Amino acid sequence: MSKVWLYGDHIDTDVIIPARYLNIADFKELAEHAMEDAKENLEINFAANVQPGDYIVAGKNFGCGSSREHAPVVLKVKGIKCIVADSFARIFYRNAINIGLPVLEIGADVEKIEPGDEIDVDVNKGEIKILNKNITIKTKPLPEFIQHIADCGGLINYIKGENK
Repeated sequence: MSKVWLYGDHIDTDVIIPARYLNIADFKELAEHAMEDAKENLEINFAANVQPGDYIVAGKNFGCGSSREHAPVVLKVKGIKCIVADSFARIFYRNAINIGLPVLEIGADVEKIEPGDEIDVDVNKGEIKILNKNITIKTKPLPEFIQHIADCGGLINYIKGENK
């Protein structure tokens, strides 16, 4: 079962991947420090417990701060299926798209998702289903060309014409 990792507003790239680890060149090793400084991470270590297919749900301005491309990369390496947030910092949003990590903005509806909820996200339809509450949140789906970039595994594969 996929887990929801819930974070608040203004989670910056230095929280997603602290700058003190940026000398690590191997993204798999670097990803072991993902979300290490998040206050929400104090009880349960994200990097040690996240599973492929899990979701991050966050408040406003997720990924603010520097334009560090490492931030979405380490989340993708850890297996995050999609990030759902009230809003994203534009550079983080674009970096996530560039590496093929789906992101959906749903505005204030993000507050309907609580710890322990089971969700299913369909980026093609722009739907987030909160399964245990029988609630469906509808939002604008990712544009078709962005969905295709994600399906290809990122911008480089998209340009090469490679599908996953």
